[in-house]
Amino acid sequence: MLETWTSDTCLISAFTSAPARTSQSGSACRGTFGARICFEDEAGQNLRPPKARTWARRGHSPIMEVSGKGSGRVSVAGLVCRKPGMRGHVFYRLIVHRGRKGERRSFSEADYAAAVTAAHEQLHAPIILIWDNLNTHLSARMRTFIDAHTDWLTTVRLPAYAPDPTPSKACGPT
Repeated sequence: MLETWTSDTCLISAFTSAPARTSQSGSACRGTFGARICFEDEAGQNLRPPKARTWARRGHSPIMEVSGKGSGRVSVAGLVCRKPGMRGHVFYRLIVHRGRKGERRSFSEADYAAAVTAAHEQLHAPIILIWDNLNTHLSARMRTFIDAHTDWLTTVRLPAYAPDPTPSKACGPT
């Protein structure tokens, strides 16, 4: 079940000695006792070298060597997991897409599910997963995965935009 919580009741209770009861919205904070807060994000980069300009004397064409064809794309998804008083953990998945016909150019729901499951197996603790509103995160297949693992997985979506200024702006003019 995907939820956006307006309070931090569940997140705070994950670090206290008492198990979580319910959040202000009335939904149960399932599986948060002893949980790790994990932030997930993804990025992609083309493998083609950037176009560059150069110069040469008039009448002499510049010759620039570029290694490799540079076709394809690299996608990285990372999880940063933290619990106060314990060391942090970083998990990541790297996929190279070569641009073949029918090949997906980004992570699929199965790739995200595998990354979250691997983090859970390494941490041996429930996970509170905080992530953005990427369409793959909101899909029916991902919702099915989340609903099947409510005993150890709680998800929190970040808002589409943050109307509050960044914390550094609250300190005064920069």
